[in-house]
Amino acid sequence: MDHSVLLPEGLSPSRAALFLDFDGTLVEIAPTPEAVVVPPALPALLTRLFHRFGGALAVVSGRPLAQLEALLPAPIVFAGDHGGSLRHVPGGPVEAPSLPTPPRGWIGRATALAEAFPGALVEQKPHGFVLHYRLAPEAGEPARILLEELVSTEDEFMLLPARMAWEVKPRGVSKATAVNSLMSRPPFAGRVPVFVGDDVTDEAGMAAARALGGFGHRLQDVFGTPAGLRACLAQLDSLPEAA
Repeated sequence: MDHSVLLPEGLSPSRAALFLDFDGTLVEIAPTPEAVVVPPALPALLTRLFHRFGGALAVVSGRPLAQLEALLPAPIVFAGDHGGSLRHVPGGPVEAPSLPTPPRGWIGRATALAEAFPGALVEQKPHGFVLHYRLAPEAGEPARILLEELVSTEDEFMLLPARMAWEVKPRGVSKATAVNSLMSRPPFAGRVPVFVGDDVTDEAGMAAARALGGFGHRLQDVFGTPAGLRACLAQLDSLPEAA
């Protein structure tokens, strides 16, 4: 796939800042979060591209930061927990704003609902949780009703729709806050941001990139599949450095 679909209008890596979602964008969606498969060549590819972009390449995910870095062992920039945790220098300290945790009882109620629909599951995160129903589609609507009821009682939380999942997360952070934070500092500052994502959870990041004069690509519309994006990244990696 031609790399020009990733970096439009002749935009070169030396002038761009690249933000990539993980699940459903860099890698294929799996039946459960633990079942995700990372292509063996992907960490090395991202490492090379990180240097090609002068360090202005970040993976921005809803996964917890530690989990994300374990799945993708590459010395690049990571933002986890929808911007709730950020390592803006490879190997450097983690930045994490003070965020609330869901009230006691929410996880229990969500878990009880999931147990009533075999295949549904609750994924806990440091400041929220996700109710996945990919393997139990009939749980989707009951889950929405329950979680909307819960978040309606606490202004600090919101319900975020995802692909065959509902996520309860703090309102104070998003993939947009991650993009804006990184774009405010070197080596991202002054570059043109390009955000690639596949889901509703990525729309805030795409919007932030566009608001800063950059681009927000919906994976399905531009690359088709994660394999299509990886092919585009590999094609970009194969170009001479002066390209």
